[in-house]
Amino acid sequence: MNKLSGLFICLLFLFTGSYNGYSQVSDSLKQHSGGSAVHNGFAAGDPHDSSRYQMAVFLPLYLDSAFDAAGNYRFDQNFPKYLNPGLEFYEGLQLAADSLQKKGIPLDITVYDTRSATKSLQQVLDEPVFSKTKLIMGYVTAPELRTLASTAKRMEIPFVNVNFPNDGGVTGNPEFVILNTTLRAHCEALYKFIQRNWATSNIFYVRRASQEDDRLRAYFAEIEKNTSSVPLRMKYINVDNNQDIRQVVSLMDSNSKSVFLIGSLDENFGKAFCAKLAPLVNSYPMKVLGMPTWDAVSDFNAPAFLNLEIYYSTPFYINPADSLQMSIQQNYKNRFYSRPSDMVFRGYETTLHFGQLLSFHQGRLDGSIGERKFKVFNDFDIQPVFTKTSPPAQVLNLQYLENKKLYFIKKVNGNVVAVY
Repeated sequence: MNKLSGLFICLLFLFTGSYNGYSQVSDSLKQHSGGSAVHNGFAAGDPHDSSRYQMAVFLPLYLDSAFDAAGNYRFDQNFPKYLNPGLEFYEGLQLAADSLQKKGIPLDITVYDTRSATKSLQQVLDEPVFSKTKLIMGYVTAPELRTLASTAKRMEIPFVNVNFPNDGGVTGNPEFVILNTTLRAHCEALYKFIQRNWATSNIFYVRRASQEDDRLRAYFAEIEKNTSSVPLRMKYINVDNNQDIRQVVSLMDSNSKSVFLIGSLDENFGKAFCAKLAPLVNSYPMKVLGMPTWDAVSDFNAPAFLNLEIYYSTPFYINPADSLQMSIQQNYKNRFYSRPSDMVFRGYETTLHFGQLLSFHQGRLDGSIGERKFKVFNDFDIQPVFTKTSPPAQVLNLQYLENKKLYFIKKVNGNVVAVY
């Protein structure tokens, strides 16, 4: 059975019982959380049981779009891609619910469909039952992020944003956690990574002459200005659309290492420039570092990039040899007849990690959301992010919390050969 069939099975589990005002799902989650996984906010469990802790998870499940009023699936043999992220995260959550149940964690998980046609996000948050919630997680858009962050601040409970890699305009909120590290933090980590490893090399910062790349250039200029170590001596080069790199080659030295930092989020620009560099690897020793968007590039195994050493940063890395990862793969295959995606692992990891942390602190995380207990796959390093007010006072203001742990992936011929 293919992946589409596995996802469809999960979607049917979710939809079962939705006519009664909530959607009970798989037995594993039902047993673990009293059947509290729902699609429009009416929990089937008992949220008034003070001996159990309440977690709310907001996901784009699109149940009302996927099924008509008679309960018929709308898309025949197709499975629209926009259904995947929320559903795959939910599948990982299900697996985590089984694990939490086996550990005896007293946790009720309520899953809300942010694409519900019957109840708005604000209506869900305004319900009296929601006041029992002790932790919010969400796969969100920017408007949803702001609404949930505001609610979390008012309720003085954490909101963990599991996908959106920026603050969404939220400031001054100590309850707001960004798990998918921001671009600015990636830039800071890239700069320090080069400082640690190739500070004396011939370093080129390559970009396009565009407004989008101007933003990245501004980040690195600020980082360079504020570094506590010796600033890197980078050569800044604008490459035109024709990607004529003769200017770059004229500055390279075959007797010393060249390090290229590609200051652009445009994956096609990065790939095209790498393809121009690859034929030079036997004449010029070099390293190429890209933005976090390169994590999604699957083309680096093509002959055009032969033997080129490529690096990028990511907050989420799962060792394929990890025993838990292999166990989940097999469990997932048995349940859904397909291989789990990255978002399945994200759903599993965040639910298991923060669920255990919530239980350990008896429902009151307060300043403990960043504790490194209960590691699953990744070493989350959740730190406060401060900004300074203008001189002369220069007061530090806490804006939000952010996962600062980044892994640096080294790929050669499309294969991960090292992780730093």
